[in-house]
Amino acid sequence: MPRGRRKRPAKTHVAPPAPEPRAEGLRAARIERGLSQAELARAVGLTRQALYAIESNIYLPNVTVALRLAQQLGRRVEDLFCLDTTAAGASVDGELLGGAARPSTSPRAKVWSMGDRTFVLPIDRLGAGLAYSTPADGLIVGPAPSAGRARRRVRVQLFPSALVDRQVVVAGCDPAINLVAERLRRHRDPASLLGWPMGSTAAIQALKRGEVHVAGLHVVDPRSGQPNLPFVRRHLADQPVTLVTFASWEAGFMVGAGNPKAIRSAADLARKDVRLVNREEGSGARLLLDQLLKAEGLGAKQLRGYADIVSSHLDVGRRVAEGHADVGLGVESIARLLGLGFVPVQTERFDLVIPSAFTSHPGVERLLEALVSRDVRAEIEALGGYSTRETGKVVEQERVLLKRHKVK
Repeated sequence: MPRGRRKRPAKTHVAPPAPEPRAEGLRAARIERGLSQAELARAVGLTRQALYAIESNIYLPNVTVALRLAQQLGRRVEDLFCLDTTAAGASVDGELLGGAARPSTSPRAKVWSMGDRTFVLPIDRLGAGLAYSTPADGLIVGPAPSAGRARRRVRVQLFPSALVDRQVVVAGCDPAINLVAERLRRHRDPASLLGWPMGSTAAIQALKRGEVHVAGLHVVDPRSGQPNLPFVRRHLADQPVTLVTFASWEAGFMVGAGNPKAIRSAADLARKDVRLVNREEGSGARLLLDQLLKAEGLGAKQLRGYADIVSSHLDVGRRVAEGHADVGLGVESIARLLGLGFVPVQTERFDLVIPSAFTSHPGVERLLEALVSRDVRAEIEALGGYSTRETGKVVEQERVLLKRHKVK
């Protein structure tokens, strides 16, 4: 062998570990026999805490314990424990969302299922604020072998903690939705929640395409003054959905600390010494701004910065805080977080739009349970600018549609 050249080690293929068993049928079998966790634990020589850990898939019992559980419940071991195809080492193919992944981006991804479809979202598409705080479900390892031209499909190697079938995805622009995520992970029947930031119109469109479980929106109808329902009727037609109130907030102008430009209304935005930062078309904040400008007889060309677009309330606040803009429409909680001034414009209700097909989804059920909990309400209120007085209140969209058809 020539001097200076080293022999390369042979490439080896490491097979992924086998799927791990999960106690999918254990809890159901126990309840069917009318046994509490404590009663079954005593019968098989375990502590209640150990049985809870087994049912929650935190602890995997040995063969002897599994046989004792099966004998006590009158079931086969395979009826109580099944192989988890989404466990460590498993891979899944899904439709890639959020645009084509660039070569320089991280392969970290969130994965969720909706009926017979599986979706993959690169985590960097959530924005810089969430890219480092959102845990991944797995890593994109390449295109799926069955990838076609119509839909770009990729393969994801899943992490052991992935809850693909119990992940609920909420599209919307309220950052407080992420406060609920940890509650769902700590639930006795855990689920996962992903808040995907986008404007109200984009969230509804994603819901129509069947890409998300829930859409969050805050749009006040300029004619009737009614929140959200007219918008849902216009975009979702006769699709049966349920609206559940997440919270109400104060929307208004985020300005520099002390309001140095003395901005009081939309009329001040046309001044030559005022620079605006705007939200994307179709967002609730953009719709509100356009309504305010129309009421003042102002057009987009009369405002400096109208075409300066960012994609979230937090981004608006950051632009103002960094001095790149003097004002932007957003929510009071973000203004408080960043030490900005705030000029209230209107109170808005942020509702979650849930298709009836998903009201029994495990993640959606956990989300609705969390909304009515005292701890979640207290934490949302503590952000400032929020009211949880109507949190968890349900509005049946089907009733509104029936009334509209009777009029016709």
